Amino acid sequence: MKLSFAISLLVAASFAAYAQTAMPRMASVDPMNGKVGDVLVITGENLTKDSVAKLYLTDGTNDTLVDITEQTATTIKFKIPAKAKPGRLALMVLTTGKDPKLIEQPVKVTVDEQ
Repeated sequence: MKLSFAISLLVAASFAAYAQTAMPRMASVDPMNGKVGDVLVITGENLTKDSVAKLYLTDGTNDTLVDITEQTATTIKFKIPAKAKPGRLALMVLTTGKDPKLIEQPVKVTVDEQ
């Protein structure tokens, strides 16, 4: 009886682990700077619409939603919005799923003055 209970727990745990979506991870952005209206390309993994619902530029206090123009498993193309303030900003994603999370990525973009 104890062995069957332990096996049941292992099976349940493996299903729970399998059901979780992989977290998005950004590795780089090209180019690393741009002006309002420029299109930049992020590379990384788990960047599909199933993982990333929205993309923001953030200075840690103010978050600016950006327009995603193209999205695949390994890339996101986005346009720097008119509302973006000049300076060095981090990229932040809103994940999808039952418990969406805002996750600041280790990738930075410099928005240049017009």
